[in-house]
Amino acid sequence: MTTPDKPQGNGEEPQDPLAELFAKLMGGEGLEGVDPAEIAKAAGLPSDPAVLQQMFQQVQSMMMSSAGDGPVNWQLAHEHARRTAAATSDPSVSAIQNRDVDEALRLAELWLDNVTDFPSTGLIGRGWSRAEWIEATMATWRRLTEPVANSVATALSTAISEQLPEEMKGMLGGATSMLQNMGGAIFGMQLGAAIGALSGEVVSASDIGVPLVDLEMALLPANVAKFGEGLGLPEGDVRLYLAVREAAHARLFMHVPWLRAHLLGAVEDYARGIHIDISRIEEVAREVDPRNPESLQEALQGGVFTPERTPRQEAALAKLETALALVEGWVDELTAAATENVLPSSPALREAVRRRRATGGPAEHAFASLVGLELRPRRLRDAAQLWASLKQERGVAGRDAIWKHPDLLPTAEDLDDPNGFSSRRSAAEAQETEVDAALEKLLAGGFDHPAEAASEQEAGAEGSAPAESQDAEKPADGTSEGESGEHSGKDDDGGEPLAGA
Repeated sequence: MTTPDKPQGNGEEPQDPLAELFAKLMGGEGLEGVDPAEIAKAAGLPSDPAVLQQMFQQVQSMMMSSAGDGPVNWQLAHEHARRTAAATSDPSVSAIQNRDVDEALRLAELWLDNVTDFPSTGLIGRGWSRAEWIEATMATWRRLTEPVANSVATALSTAISEQLPEEMKGMLGGATSMLQNMGGAIFGMQLGAAIGALSGEVVSASDIGVPLVDLEMALLPANVAKFGEGLGLPEGDVRLYLAVREAAHARLFMHVPWLRAHLLGAVEDYARGIHIDISRIEEVAREVDPRNPESLQEALQGGVFTPERTPRQEAALAKLETALALVEGWVDELTAAATENVLPSSPALREAVRRRRATGGPAEHAFASLVGLELRPRRLRDAAQLWASLKQERGVAGRDAIWKHPDLLPTAEDLDDPNGFSSRRSAAEAQETEVDAALEKLLAGGFDHPAEAASEQEAGAEGSAPAESQDAEKPADGTSEGESGEHSGKDDDGGEPLAGA
């Protein structure tokens, strides 16, 4: 007796409900109708038939296994990231390359001593392969993408489940867990591919702008050489310039202990509010035939997994982009100052790095499309100008003191007018001082009536003459003027005209 390779559904024997489901989802032939090579061609996956076959067998196995502690299969994401990195040349870092990286980072630390108030990190520089970058950063990638990944994986599972007829749902019974695992496997593979592709573009541990690792300084020699191609500059100059940027990032995050949590928290807050368009995923699950590479490629490029942004998310993203710009602008300004007299190619390298950070590479775009998050400092030039202006006004120590607390950081409005930051901050501090003085007097019993405090606070905010305060002490007139002061304080929001002056 021979067993058919796939269910025939000819009426002589019952149709396997799972096979029928896959036939419906996968264009009539289920998973057996999927040509791994065609999917690879459409989605940009590895083209090696052996690697693809192993990958798809693993996906099928993962679909049947437990989902673990969440809907996303992170083991599959990690392993697929490694396979994607290995699909291109990823040689191990040689001893000579490690020495070159360490020497470049040591020299970078010496140059930075002259341009920042933050001391040296004392870290040992390392050379990483692409696989080593994945291993070092994967835990942080999971932390950053988990809210979005869980939403997408759940949406995929829901879309698949909702296509089942009611009678088939009953037949499946406990096998529905496989459908839940399917969404996590699909998204895990996509996320792994995106991270693996990023490993072929990043030049250092801090290149993304977000601190993916803690207390590490590293360069990726293969990617540093790739970045330098076409610039017409000595490879040593390129390595040194990127080493200064890496060392500047490391100093900032080491000596501003709240900054790493601040940035990662901003990404997480943004990601938690992402809304997934389930109807779009359902539509693609019904219509895309994986055997047709053109239709699959069109669906992937159309952002089938791309989350939708709400107005609240747009506001959160704007705040995140401002924080990223401030970090990158500070690093950009320090690197330029540290290298301007010792590296003749510094201006050309600064412009090349700025263009690269502003536009992003193909892998960065793919990652942004997948999780709906672009980690690019769009206002890098404005932020660099602001830090340069602060150095001229306050000196190196005064500029770096801005990092003492998140409340001191410039805002997006400050990036609109970098040169006016100090005057706006001085006006705001003066107003806060007047409010604190009025509050202290109130608590000490210096006012006969609460309305007098409001009147004096308003008078101080508007730069009123001392005579007004003397009039406010008269019992009859004080009550009237106090009431008027309270109303006026609500109209101008406690002295906004002064803050905007």
